[in-house]
Amino acid sequence: MRRRLLESPTLTLLGVFVVVFAVQSLLGVVAGPLASRSLFALSTPVAVEPWTVITSVYAHGGISHLAANAVALVLVGFPLERETTPVRFHAFFLLTGALAGLAEVWFAAVVGSMLPGIVAQVNVLGASGAIFALFGYLLTSNRLTDRVVGDFEVSSRAQLALFAVVAAAITVATASQQVALVAHFTGLLLGLLAGRLHVLRRRSNHPAPGVA
Repeated sequence: MRRRLLESPTLTLLGVFVVVFAVQSLLGVVAGPLASRSLFALSTPVAVEPWTVITSVYAHGGISHLAANAVALVLVGFPLERETTPVRFHAFFLLTGALAGLAEVWFAAVVGSMLPGIVAQVNVLGASGAIFALFGYLLTSNRLTDRVVGDFEVSSRAQLALFAVVAAAITVATASQQVALVAHFTGLLLGLLAGRLHVLRRRSNHPAPGVA
């Protein structure tokens, strides 16, 4: 049991969250908020500070933000990590979190350039995009979903449209002030699609039994 906890990618991520937040806080005191933001917050143009594509996934805007994401990660992380490997879990978390953050800042840049009064440059911090992806994966990778979808002949386009509607509905239902809605939607949609494809499923090293 103790070994399993030590190898848990969920607990590892929680530790990374805490360490990164401590570094953020220390840097904010020593060098000021601007220096901390330039190292951790993702914004456009991305090419100016490309490392923030990664660091923004593990950083948080405050202790309440960190606590909320930590609780959400525990709820979805422990059930999912039993179905995959730590390497796949961490790779999926980082990739979906990075894509969700990029979607948020690029969407704001495009819309803000076309519509007056809309902020064209936003700063993104936090793991919620990746956590929404984990949640979406759990929704579509379970046996019940496989059985329900398997009973109906649904095209790939129809499934994509359905998942987009579900992701939009859940995103709106969980919306609040200062929340990266586009990042949440993107992460959730990626998770729903990945769960349907079972991309995190462990590969069996044992050959299938033969039929006599």
